[in-house]
Amino acid sequence: MNVNEIKSKTILSASKIYDYVINPYVGCQHGCTYCYARFMKRFSGHLEPWGLFADVKINAPELLRKEITKKKRGRVWMSGLCDPYQPLELKYELTRKCLEVLFANEWPVTIQTRSPLVLRDLDILKGAKDLEAGLTITTADEKIRRLFEPYATSVEDRLDTLEELHQNGIRTYAMIAPVLPGAEGLAEALAGKVDHIIIDRMNYHYADWIYRKNKMDNALSDEYFRKISTSITDVCKKSGITCEVVY
Repeated sequence: MNVNEIKSKTILSASKIYDYVINPYVGCQHGCTYCYARFMKRFSGHLEPWGLFADVKINAPELLRKEITKKKRGRVWMSGLCDPYQPLELKYELTRKCLEVLFANEWPVTIQTRSPLVLRDLDILKGAKDLEAGLTITTADEKIRRLFEPYATSVEDRLDTLEELHQNGIRTYAMIAPVLPGAEGLAEALAGKVDHIIIDRMNYHYADWIYRKNKMDNALSDEYFRKISTSITDVCKKSGITCEVVY
């Protein structure tokens, strides 16, 4: 793993999903095979395979303290192009320090991660006034998870993390994105652990090869995604969970 400490020029960036996004790291140790953020390699100068490099924006909290006083208050996505709780966060605590700045200024925040490391910050998350925390979970099948997300945490660990966040009074959501084989088993597993679910499909540009390599061509059809999404939304209705399909 090639890890570099860098100083960024800016940290609070405009986002098409929320008002702003903060990416404390460039690159991601989880190295998921389908990740849309792989395009960042074009601008980072890295030649290593995705998942084998990360740049650490060591001045992120300092920048945020300055930038937050100059910009209009809005919802902040933590994060869009990296996992804010990838293993490096255990050492650098950039996500935690940025969250402390945001919460102190009462800015609304949406956290998106795959990691139980988010539970480390329960002490500050529980005091936040406008926070939602979500975990990306793409399948209920651990064998499929290991194929597409070999360096990320298990499905069970993510479900347990959501449950603990939810029990601590934090608004929670699950991002089923992309929809992988076995995703149809997630809705029942998420009942009682999340307030809402978001469903998105596979980004073919980055993941077609692994489907074909493992003889999953039938999973590439639009009909497949419609079938799985319908199955999940039906269970959500019965469980009283709000469910949004965004593709």
